[in-house]
Amino acid sequence: MLFCSNSVSFNSETDIPPLTDKVILVTGGNVGLGKQAVLEYARHHPRLIWLAARSVPKANAAVAEIKEQVPDAAIRVIELDLTSFVSIKRAAATVLASSPRLDILMLNAGIMAAPPGLTADGYELQFGTNHMGHALLTKLLLPLLTQTASAASTDVRIVSLSSHGHISAAKPGIDFASLKTRAEAMGALGRYFQSKLANVLWARQLARECPQLTVAAVHPGVVQTQLMERATGAPWIIRALTRAGMGLLATLEEGVRNQLWASVAPGVESGEYYEPVGVKGKASVYGVDDGLARRLWEWTEREL
Repeated sequence: MLFCSNSVSFNSETDIPPLTDKVILVTGGNVGLGKQAVLEYARHHPRLIWLAARSVPKANAAVAEIKEQVPDAAIRVIELDLTSFVSIKRAAATVLASSPRLDILMLNAGIMAAPPGLTADGYELQFGTNHMGHALLTKLLLPLLTQTASAASTDVRIVSLSSHGHISAAKPGIDFASLKTRAEAMGALGRYFQSKLANVLWARQLARECPQLTVAAVHPGVVQTQLMERATGAPWIIRALTRAGMGLLATLEEGVRNQLWASVAPGVESGEYYEPVGVKGKASVYGVDDGLARRLWEWTEREL
């Protein structure tokens, strides 16, 4: 099943409100769900969308394709490599220097089942990309987010893309001893599940740290993206079965609904994890462990 039976109704065309004057930043906005999110936002005419991507040429190509459908889309490309703190700091500085506000921060980018490796700053590659990179970006942008939230009639949202796979993170949920190693014994999918649990826990704690913001972690569903194609560390049989069943997966237009819903809809509970669309109560035991969330938050803050 692609969507939960008790999911809420959400139509991107009719249920995204006018975004006039709003500024939005989407990481990984050049492909897949990120690109689809940028397109759907653009149809509702925000002041500006920052499209953050590792490859500027690919990002520019994505903007050109989006403008074929929304010619007047206000989009700026910004280079962002989540495996590099230097790149993240440079991207954040650009936004802070030239944007008067930030209303929606969509932490969309991520990698799945990558081979063993470390980021430029020495973190396990998937944890470093999916969690640490986004945590640093958010930390640097928090002054602008909270400034925006302090104005009248504002509704500032942070949405972190997690995965249902977080329920498969092995005991003890987050293996802190593994986070600055290649964690080869954990396996490619084990490392991925741990990073996605980190997304759930970090969003949960961020909501407590910043009650003036609405923060949510979301699972998009099983969607037709390039994520599994790039999951070169996953067993070949899993990748083959995914390719064979691609036609049964949710389309990008369907898969993007949950993250869009979390970024604009009324009734989103800050700190919650949602499955498609708008279904809460699906987090794992570790995903609702407030002690673990606090420990991960404190560990991350010390590192940053």
